[in-house]
Amino acid sequence: MSGTPHTVSRVSDDLFSATADEGGPGTAPLAVRMRPRSLDEVRGQREALRPGSPLRRLIEGATGAAGPVSAVLWGPPGTGKTTLAHLVANAAERRFVELSAINAGVKDVRAVMEQATRERSLYGRQTVLFLDEIHRFSKAQQDALLPGVENRLVVLVAATTENPSFSVIAPLLSRSMLVRLESIGDDDVAGLLADAIREDRGLAGQFTLAGDARDHLVRMAGGDARRSLTALEAAAGVALDAADAGTTPVAITLAHVEQAIATAAVRYDRAGDQHYDVASALIKSMRGSDVDAALHYLARMLEAGEDPRFIARRIVISASEDVGMADPTALQTAVAAMHAVAQIGMPEARIILAQAVVHNAIAPKSNAAYRGINAALEDVRAGRGGAVPPHLRGSGYAGSAKLGHGDGYRYSHDEPGGVGPQQFLPDDLLDADYYQPTDRGWEQSLGPRWQSVRSVIRGS
Repeated sequence: MSGTPHTVSRVSDDLFSATADEGGPGTAPLAVRMRPRSLDEVRGQREALRPGSPLRRLIEGATGAAGPVSAVLWGPPGTGKTTLAHLVANAAERRFVELSAINAGVKDVRAVMEQATRERSLYGRQTVLFLDEIHRFSKAQQDALLPGVENRLVVLVAATTENPSFSVIAPLLSRSMLVRLESIGDDDVAGLLADAIREDRGLAGQFTLAGDARDHLVRMAGGDARRSLTALEAAAGVALDAADAGTTPVAITLAHVEQAIATAAVRYDRAGDQHYDVASALIKSMRGSDVDAALHYLARMLEAGEDPRFIARRIVISASEDVGMADPTALQTAVAAMHAVAQIGMPEARIILAQAVVHNAIAPKSNAAYRGINAALEDVRAGRGGAVPPHLRGSGYAGSAKLGHGDGYRYSHDEPGGVGPQQFLPDDLLDADYYQPTDRGWEQSLGPRWQSVRSVIRGS
C-alpha cells in the first residue's frame, strides 16, 4: 500500500518563489533560499555540466530528434541532485512533479502518468518527474516507471546516493543517462558560504564569518553543500543570541560554529557503495601497514553504526590474505576478536576490533598463501590436473586392493625426518610451484625448509 504521495505540481517559474519574496529571508531554510536558480549559479559538477554534456543540454532545453532523455543522478548528499532536477523542469516551462520513494508507491506513479498525459494533450506541456531516493523503490515500483520513460511521457530525473548498478533495474538504466555527481570541492563550498553571507536571499549582509569559522564549516561539510548552509544558519543563530542588542553586523566566530555543530555527521551509507568504499579502505590500510589510517576507517564504520560482526569478518579475511604465514598469530587474534565481538557487543567491542586491526596493520605481510591457492585454482579451472596417483587413492574399502589403490604408498612418518621421495601431484602438474614463501616475518624461516622438503619429495 502506498503512502501519501509527496507531489508538487507547478510551472517551473514558481519553483524558487518561496524565498525572500515570501515572508522575508527567514521563512525558508537557508539551504532552500540559496538553491541555484540557473546553471551559472551551480557550484561544482564541472564534468557533469561541461558544455555539450547530455545533462547540460537537458537543462538548457535541448530535446534532439527523439525528445529529452531521462536521467539518473548518482552522488553523495548535498551535491545538487534536487537542484539539477529543478533546473531541468525550468527549461521550456515544463511541469514539475516531485515524488519521494520513501512514501510513494505504484499508485502514485500511475497518477503522475495520467496527469502527464492530460498535460501533454491539453496544454502541450511536458512533465518532469523528480523521484528522490529511487533506490528505495522495489523492482515492481521501478517497472511502473518504464512505460512513461520509454514513451517520453515524462522526463524522469531520479536521484540516488547508492550505486545504480545495484539499486536501479537494468531496463530503466538503459533508457536513461547516468550522471555521476561528485562531492562539492572545498573552494566551491567556501564560495557558497560567502554568497550566503552576502546575498539578500541569504543572510543579507547581517553577519560576518571569521576565516577560521569558515574553514571549520568547509571541513565539517565534507563536500555537502546543504550541510554547510545548514550549519552556517545554526551558527548564525548562536551568534545572534550571544551578540549585544543592536550589533550590526553580527560576527560568527569559530566558537559559534563549534557550538552549533556538536559532532560531525559521518559520511557513510551502510547499505550503499560508501559501505563498501570505507570497508575497502580499512582493508587496504591494514595491508599497507598504516595503523593510523586503519583505525580511522574503523572509527568511521563504528560511528556510522556498522555491524561490528561485519567488521570482524573482514579483519579475519585480511589476517589470512595479507598477513598469512608472515605472522600466523594475526589470524588467531582476528578469529578471537570475531568470537569476542559476537559475545560482548558495542561499545566495548570497539576495543577488541581495534586490537585486531592494529595487529593486522603492524604485522609483517605475506600473501603467499593467497597467491598459492589462486594459482592452484587457475590450473584446476583450466582443466589441468589428471588422475590422482594410484598409491594416493583410498584403500579402505573392499575391492580397492584389486584396483591397485595404495600400492607403493610410503608412510611419511617412517621416512627420515618425516619426509621421503614420493609423487603427490598428478602427472601433468609435477612442475607446479604454487607456494612461494616471502622473506618477511616468520615466513622467512619457511622458505629454506620448503625448498629442502620439496627437493626430497620430488627428488630434485
